[in-house]
Amino acid sequence: MTLNIAIAQIDLTVGDIAGNARRVIDAACRARDELQARAVLFPELTLTGYPPEDLLLRPELDARVARALAQIQAEVSGIDLVLGYPRIVDGKRYNTAGVIRDGRIIAEYHKALLPNYSVFDEDRYFEPGGEPCVFHIGDLPVAILICEDIWYTGPATAAAAAGAKVVFNLNASPFHKGKAPEREELLCKRATETGLSILYANLVGGQDELVFDGGSFVVSADGQLTQREPQFEERLIKVTLDATTGQPLPGEIVAALTEEAAVYQALVTGVRDYVHKNGFKGAVLGLSGGIDSALTLAIAVDALGADAVEVVLMPSRYTADMSNEDAAKQAQTQGVHWRSIPIEPAFNAFLEMLADEFAGLPTDVTEENIQARCRGIVLMAISNKSGRMLLTTGNKSEVSVGYATLYGDMAGGFAPLKDVPKVLVYRLARWRNRDGEVIPERVIERPPSAELRPDQKDTDSLPDYDQLDAILERYVEQDQSVADIIAAGFDGDTVRRITGLVDRNEYKRRQAPPGVKITRRAFGRDRRYPITSGF
Repeated sequence: MTLNIAIAQIDLTVGDIAGNARRVIDAACRARDELQARAVLFPELTLTGYPPEDLLLRPELDARVARALAQIQAEVSGIDLVLGYPRIVDGKRYNTAGVIRDGRIIAEYHKALLPNYSVFDEDRYFEPGGEPCVFHIGDLPVAILICEDIWYTGPATAAAAAGAKVVFNLNASPFHKGKAPEREELLCKRATETGLSILYANLVGGQDELVFDGGSFVVSADGQLTQREPQFEERLIKVTLDATTGQPLPGEIVAALTEEAAVYQALVTGVRDYVHKNGFKGAVLGLSGGIDSALTLAIAVDALGADAVEVVLMPSRYTADMSNEDAAKQAQTQGVHWRSIPIEPAFNAFLEMLADEFAGLPTDVTEENIQARCRGIVLMAISNKSGRMLLTTGNKSEVSVGYATLYGDMAGGFAPLKDVPKVLVYRLARWRNRDGEVIPERVIERPPSAELRPDQKDTDSLPDYDQLDAILERYVEQDQSVADIIAAGFDGDTVRRITGLVDRNEYKRRQAPPGVKITRRAFGRDRRYPITSGF
């Protein structure tokens, strides 16, 4: 005999407890009626969304969760629901997963291991649980574990000792490059150690800086991957288990995404959900004819549709004709609404206003920044008037060393490329062009330039991006010391200059808009350094 189990790989909204409950009810009924499933497994903290952060401290949140649970119990029968929510027991708050069966909560499990690193701070909100929770579907004993619990041997070993044959693992595991294969390798190891088959259900969708990639999968008790679902897609998934042993029958193993494909889809997902969940009508961005804004436009169109995206060309006295030509070409190719608004009148007006203040002083970066801020004013005005989110276009390499203008090109609501190093920007652009030219080839090939002074090139101020990104990866993502980076073969003066720029520009990054996390160590809620520091 076999059992059908459903995994609901769904996109939830943090704080929308009533809306999330409705999604749970709809998915459970579909799983019962369309898949003939006996149980349906949802992601971690299903009802609140993840991460709810300090919403957990709001007293009314618990009342809303209680109402949502009561509604689900009243409206769904004929299928077990395994879903996550916060629960206060004896004055302590737990990250909980409950089993709802025909109007009753028949079992609850409290998460044992609370991550408190990188983007996670669950110790701030929850108490650790840890007692195994085993319930039965027919004669099959099933254990519940939540996310971090499966990354270490203790909770799974305890579940096996409690008599479980299969684990239902609820997850809200954020994306970064290379994480999907790490998860699969780890769970195959855990299954082999414990003799338990594992159903891994992951959240999908964007939440502020985090993107959850789905990619739910199933592992047999002998450590073999038997089923893999697509990343970055909502799915209601059927898993068939042997009703006695809990072993999964072979299912579809969807091909894994390449690194470029996975990162690109993460960026698209992050932009789509940030714009939509925050109630904006679409997006607007400045299109310069450079690689960063070109890639940002491609992402925005893929996320929101061409009709919801507006671009503005804002040439100055230093803008090359080819920049205007390439920007116009891409806007036309992608079918977005576009216009050209030269900034020369505004730039001249500011120079005239400041003429007495600047008298006798040489031209320097001040005049460059004024141009960038003229553009920021134009774009923010269009954003305000149109109700479209302004997307900033800077990349991680620039953000790292402060090669950007506060209140200028850093102005905006969301920064899709904030965690994307420049070298990866080029790789993603070529990947997006794999089936036909969307980003003009000349944009990819020409040397990058801010075009804020005559004949300017990025390399006037920075090392080649290959070298810069290699230094930044070691310093920012791996936390290597200056001495260690130099010992790895990099020029000492260059390393000291670049790391000094990183340290000095924390004040800029703290004022930057949020952006999608795609590396192991992103600026923002992940990498946290003081602004004022004598270190």
